[in-house]
Amino acid sequence: SCAMLRATVKLCCGIAHDHLRRLPGLKITAVAVIQKDVRGLVVRRSCHLPSKIPHHIQRLVGKERAACPEPAGDISPSRFSSVDLSYITQGERALQQALSILQQHTSWQAEIMLDAGAAVSSAALPGLGKVFRAEVVLAVPVARLHRELFERIEQMPQWNPTLSRVKVLQRVGTDTLVAHEVTAPSPGNLVGQRDFISVRHRGRRETAIYLVGTATHVEPLPSQEGCIRAESRLSCIVLQPLAGDPGHTRFTWLLSMDLKASATMFLGGWIPASVANRVLPQSQADFIKHLRRHLSAATCP
Repeated sequence: SCAMLRATVKLCCGIAHDHLRRLPGLKITAVAVIQKDVRGLVVRRSCHLPSKIPHHIQRLVGKERAACPEPAGDISPSRFSSVDLSYITQGERALQQALSILQQHTSWQAEIMLDAGAAVSSAALPGLGKVFRAEVVLAVPVARLHRELFERIEQMPQWNPTLSRVKVLQRVGTDTLVAHEVTAPSPGNLVGQRDFISVRHRGRRETAIYLVGTATHVEPLPSQEGCIRAESRLSCIVLQPLAGDPGHTRFTWLLSMDLKASATMFLGGWIPASVANRVLPQSQADFIKHLRRHLSAATCP
């Protein structure tokens, strides 16, 4: 009956409350899925459900969703496709994984130190393998970095010579997008060109902004000629205003990648760990160097 359905939904929402309050994106997904299923019953007249039941379900979690405003424009969770919802879910999972890494006491081993003060360290973590962490303080506010690294992601190749192309394939609401990135040829073609298809997701916790990324699959998007399809297991850039100086930003970047095999470069078709472990931290250091140079040039009169 309708009353039983309402009671069941309320019970489920109550059970999931503590978990979903920390996962706003998944909460939106859950509400949207419930709405979609119930609307299907309404259309099929399965049990003569009133058309306003989806609205009733939405009201059950209305207080929780007040903390998670709807995306700008005429976009609501019920309008997302199942594929869109999967992108949101992937992004939220990546964010929770990154938060877990950042919050736990991990023994990080120093990798390299840049003259500009950026340090790169690493740790072996279950399920991810080797994760590299870059840290630096940049003399620009959080909003500026956020704009360059998320809102203007397609313009990255203009200032980062390690990228040849970045294309946003799809935007889901205001905090999630799917991007295709192609690297530029590396000096000596050590590992060859790579391309990545990733879900990029934006999260906020207090004063910090989290920009996470993880590999996803898009059809149809064949591999690019001359490129090897690599995967980002996890990428998370944390932008946090420096205490006492909002004009500076503490920049932290977690990175774990699978560069995939390159049969034309190494006998047996695999990349030695020693090569990957040298390429990835150096790529972080180079990215920070190019980002700093770009920001400095943009602020010059």
